[in-house]
Amino acid sequence: MYDLVSVGSISIDLFFKGESLTYKDGRFQLAIGGKYLASKYSVSLGGGGANVAIGVRRQGLKTVVMGKIGNNSFKKIILDKLAKEKVSHSYCEFIDGYYNISTILLTDKGERSIIHYVTPHCHLMGELDKFTGLSKVRLLYLGNLPEVSINERNIFLNYFKQKKITTAINLGTSDCRRSTAQLQPMLNKVNILILNGHEFAELIKAPYKDINFHEQIIKWYIPFLSDQLVIITEGSKGSFGYYKNKIYHQKAIKLSKIIDTTGAGDGYTSGFLAEYIRSGNIEKAMHRGARYAADILSKIGAN
Repeated sequence: MYDLVSVGSISIDLFFKGESLTYKDGRFQLAIGGKYLASKYSVSLGGGGANVAIGVRRQGLKTVVMGKIGNNSFKKIILDKLAKEKVSHSYCEFIDGYYNISTILLTDKGERSIIHYVTPHCHLMGELDKFTGLSKVRLLYLGNLPEVSINERNIFLNYFKQKKITTAINLGTSDCRRSTAQLQPMLNKVNILILNGHEFAELIKAPYKDINFHEQIIKWYIPFLSDQLVIITEGSKGSFGYYKNKIYHQKAIKLSKIIDTTGAGDGYTSGFLAEYIRSGNIEKAMHRGARYAADILSKIGAN
């Protein structure tokens, strides 16, 4: 039995940092035809599916990641990392010609720009009957997968809902820009929705600056989610939880220096889900999420 199945992307992250990578007004200044020397370089496993599976496993729970892995030169790096972290990949699919790779440029303050490529037109699940062994899992986490159709995710979530398995989903900006009519059938199938403040603003089609997260924003903007747990992360402002008209707030853990912001959101999700699986206590889960996100912010890489 697995405590968590994490469904989502599995990527290779290539990090570059150096004084020649200059930036100003929130943008790197790279000239066409220029060549830049990086003083620091590292390769790391990334992707929301892998990050959350690894994060929850590090907190003592049994996890499996479900996603796509390419039959290419990065395959061994991915499998070695998953094996080292004791995360099962038994439900992964290996595909010829598939790549999921990011080049990440870092500033000395830990901010970053990401150039990402993923092979298009990939499906999520194939035949559902091959996932029968997952019917005993305690929680299903469905990461940000904008390239997978809403219909396919609906079918997938419905399968686990019928098995009475707790489901959590992360929505990114692309999904949040969809209409409520498109998203509501999928969101009605989940127990926990996790997103950040700017994604929430896109979801409710309201200016971010006008949203007061200390107020009853779920009841006002998306009342059909009032009986589900909604978690909104707000970076240095902490995180907010909303459940049955009750509001929770967790302060961010202060750090003397942020090394890299890559994967901080997945780190929060990992800590939150690990504690929620254990205790079902929202406040304790939000605190664990903040603690693990701080750990991720203190080093290069999402893991």
